[in-house]
Amino acid sequence: MKESPSSQRPARPLRVRLQRFGRALRASIKQHPREFSVGLALVLVLALPFALRPSSRAFSGRPDARLIIITPHNETIRSEFGRAFAQHMFDQTGQRIEIDWRTPGGTSEIAMSLQSEFSAAFQNHWRRSGRSWNADASRFNDRSIALPDPEVPDSEWDASQLARREFLESNVGVNIDLFFGGGAYDFQVQAGAGHLVASDPDGNYGPAVLAIERPEWFDPEIIPESMSGEPFRDPDLRWIGVCLSSFGICYNTDVIERLGFGSMPQVGERALPYYPMADKAAPDAWEDLADPRFFRQIALADPTKSGSVTKAFEMLIQQRIRDTIDRTLMGEGYDPDLPPPSVEAAATPDARRRAERYHQLVDNSIREGWLDAMRLIQRISANGRYFTDEATKIPRDVTQGNAAAGMAIDFYGRTYNEQVRRPDGSSRVHYLTPLGGSSTGVDPIAMLRGAPSPDLAHAFIEFVLTTEGQKLWNYRVGTPGGPQRTALRRLPVRRDMYTPEHLQHMSDPEVMPYETADLFIYEPEWTARAFSAIRYIIRLMCIDTHAEQSAAWQALVEAGFPPRATAVFHDVSLVSYDNARGHISSTLSSSDKLQEVRLARDLANSFRQHYRMSIALARRNE
Repeated sequence: MKESPSSQRPARPLRVRLQRFGRALRASIKQHPREFSVGLALVLVLALPFALRPSSRAFSGRPDARLIIITPHNETIRSEFGRAFAQHMFDQTGQRIEIDWRTPGGTSEIAMSLQSEFSAAFQNHWRRSGRSWNADASRFNDRSIALPDPEVPDSEWDASQLARREFLESNVGVNIDLFFGGGAYDFQVQAGAGHLVASDPDGNYGPAVLAIERPEWFDPEIIPESMSGEPFRDPDLRWIGVCLSSFGICYNTDVIERLGFGSMPQVGERALPYYPMADKAAPDAWEDLADPRFFRQIALADPTKSGSVTKAFEMLIQQRIRDTIDRTLMGEGYDPDLPPPSVEAAATPDARRRAERYHQLVDNSIREGWLDAMRLIQRISANGRYFTDEATKIPRDVTQGNAAAGMAIDFYGRTYNEQVRRPDGSSRVHYLTPLGGSSTGVDPIAMLRGAPSPDLAHAFIEFVLTTEGQKLWNYRVGTPGGPQRTALRRLPVRRDMYTPEHLQHMSDPEVMPYETADLFIYEPEWTARAFSAIRYIIRLMCIDTHAEQSAAWQALVEAGFPPRATAVFHDVSLVSYDNARGHISSTLSSSDKLQEVRLARDLANSFRQHYRMSIALARRNE
């Protein structure tokens, strides 16, 4: 077979081909200059973001080691800490570190992920020894299981206790080193399950070891054990707080002005108490979000999807309980600022009766304050534009003017305040923590059981707690030791960061959390047992029934809040304090999920009926 003439022709040198291409390109540009300019501009627009995008790794090439962190933290925090830690490790050890960030979602999604992964890991561990997996073995991470004294023979332990002990003595892991970010409650749950550890099996790495190496950091003058009733670290050092967090209101002054705030609303005397902002120009208390002029303008997040959102609602409940207690005690001639009188230490029968009366008033006020809080949550929810699964959507929508205000974590609000700040320093987006309306808690960090790189995990925990790491939380961009791209607008946990030396470089130098801590004292005995119940109640009372609730609220506002209709709307007896801590909480902790589904159906249907009846009564002005 003869070759074609083209196949016999020798290939032209690359230089000749490039010259021909260049001549053709110049001719094309000369003939079509306008089209070429447009095309070149389009290519630049598409390519520049990729060319200018910051690298997710501090160094190129193959890393020497990898640290795996699961976190709810946003990309900005991950980027700044990832870059700074990689540089720190390179400077200290010459190692090139890569951080593998795992971000399944918020803390609720992380909790589900860890539960699933640890269950699979321990099940494999259990079966490798030839044992069958059963209901008793599946309770290996059930924190409610009490272990007998170690001297008690194994024959007297039940099967679930043996499984629990084996897990707690094991190094079974899920190929993740650290859990970084979230609320203290979420870390308490993970620690109780046994997923978090104070140190690795050899006792060389972990928070407990760091406390030995750096005892000065654990002095109350640097990092206290607790503040405002909130724990700042685990008693067994399975986790430790690394930055501070509180909850408050994010609002848009442009939208609020458009809605007509700043002047007294023209409503009847009966309706006026339901307009808490009255002549305010901006919200400064939780109850302000219930003002009817905010109808369909409040951005809210689903507490069943986020522990931090549940915590914000818990803060509201705690404040209403505290206000009810103080008001009741003062009405009865007691000073609420004095320590409670002791019944046992009473010197006379009158003193004993007065002490007993005091405690009875407090108990009753806790229940009344809880109901008052449930009603306030109803009103705020009725003003809700939506319940998002993503807490970060709230300040974003407030910033864009899609909502007037919303409940937010402090740094979410401050971050968006900075993003839209004008050259003169003003901004349409603002954040405030209601006075006495939130405690100051922590976002912790912890090492997971079976961490594949406990040495790197230890180094990261240490770095985050150094002055170098603490600067990243609130230093301004471009300041020495500050973030490179975006200010994080979070508050460092170390007390020694709140000095003139550091405050001059901070984004929020006016915020002094350790000076205002006493304005709100978190009382865990009031609501901690009902934390899961709070999520559940809000879902059924507000989220699943939001259409009916919103319609009923609108009818009440238009009718001027007639008494019977308002009372029916606010009938929250089914979710009383005792029910929340009793039947509802026990149902949620039960293994019988059908019982939980039935309770959810019954509660949601009852609230729907209340809201529909309220509409009918409001239309009759009853």
